[in-house]
Amino acid sequence: MKILMVLTSHDELGNTGRKTGFWLEELAAPYYAFKDAGADIVLASPKGGQPPLDPKSNEPANQTELTRRFEADQQATAQLASTVRLDSVLQADFDTVFYPGGHGPLWDLAEDPHSIALIESFLAAGKAVALVCHAPGVLRHVKTPAGKPLVEGKKVTGFTNTEEEAVGLTNVVPFLVEDELKALGGVYSKLGDWAPYVITDGLLVTGQNPASSGPAAEVLLKWLANPAR
Repeated sequence: MKILMVLTSHDELGNTGRKTGFWLEELAAPYYAFKDAGADIVLASPKGGQPPLDPKSNEPANQTELTRRFEADQQATAQLASTVRLDSVLQADFDTVFYPGGHGPLWDLAEDPHSIALIESFLAAGKAVALVCHAPGVLRHVKTPAGKPLVEGKKVTGFTNTEEEAVGLTNVVPFLVEDELKALGGVYSKLGDWAPYVITDGLLVTGQNPASSGPAAEVLLKWLANPAR
C-alpha cells in the first residue's frame, strides 16, 4: 500500500506580509492513520524540499496529540524536509493520493498543471483522491474526460465561508472554497464550523476542515481495504 501526500510550496498569505503554508494537523492526522496501517508514504510538493508550515497551525491552541507526535518524530520530520518534486511523481506508483489543506494550496496547487493532471490521472485509473479543508479548492481546474468540471454534480465539501470569515481571511484568499465548489456545479454541503465532516462521491473524498483530515484518511483506508473496489 503506497500513498502519496501532496503539500503546498506557497508561503505568503496574500499581501498581508504574514506567512502561510500547509496546516500541520491535516498532515499529521492522516500521516499516522496511513503509517499505523502499514502504508508506505511519499510526500511531494511543487518545489520539493521543505514545504512551508502555516505557523498558526503549530500554535498551542491548534496542536493535537498527533501534531506533537509528528514534531517529535525524527523520521517524519526528515521526510517532510525532503519532499519530492510534484512534477517527478507518477500516478502508477501509488494506490491513492491525499491533499492536506492550509491556505497555501489556494495559490499554488489550485493552479499547478502537474497537480491537475495528477488528480485526473488517479481518477482515470480508478483510484480514490482525498482533499481536506482548503485543498478541495485544488479541484477548481480539474476536468472530467468529457472536459467538464470534475466537481459538477458531485457531492463535495470544503472549508466554509463562515470558517474563512472566522479566521479573518475572506478578503485575503484568492477565492473562497465553498463559493468556488458551488460555482463549478458541485453539490456542496457542510456541518457547523469546525465540526468533522467527510463526503464521498465515487472516487472523490472531501473533508470540511482540519478536524476532518483524520476521518478522511480512514475513508481512504477503508477504500483500499475493499477488494471489490
